[in-house]
Amino acid sequence: MKKLYLIGGTMGIGKTTTCQVLKTKLDKSVFLDGDWCWDMHPFVVNKETKKLVLNNICALLNNDIKCNAFENIIFCWVMHEQSIIDDLLSCLDLNDVKVIAISLVCQKEALEKKIQKDIDQGIRKPDVLARSVERLEMYQKLNTYKIDVSNKTIEEIVKEIIKVGDEND
Repeated sequence: MKKLYLIGGTMGIGKTTTCQVLKTKLDKSVFLDGDWCWDMHPFVVNKETKKLVLNNICALLNNDIKCNAFENIIFCWVMHEQSIIDDLLSCLDLNDVKVIAISLVCQKEALEKKIQKDIDQGIRKPDVLARSVERLEMYQKLNTYKIDVSNKTIEEIVKEIIKVGDEND
């Protein structure tokens, strides 16, 4: 049975970095960051682009699921509402696929520190800080396994994700 890891979390919490390491720890794995499907200029969020991005993500994930070279499909995105997860799952061919939905969460102070470091390095714009902190508590309401990353290394987070994925095998 294949495994589909859905890794959600607010902006700046470490989803991409975590998934890049997770990809190297899981055999026969592939990684898709949902943000890659939003890489446009100018950045436009409307009904049409939201539909386009979801369709593109679903097409890529379905292709990865069908590919015999992969046993582990890793996807990350800012999935802060249950409807985003539900819409995504509704368009995937999940026969013989175990879905492992995980939200990376952390304490407000830890998130502020991470994002401020990114702002100082020019990786993120200052407006991300307030928006990211604002969304942080939304993840507690989701039907996902929560991993608090506040005081953990990437290696510890990845080990916990793999442990969650191995449960009930």
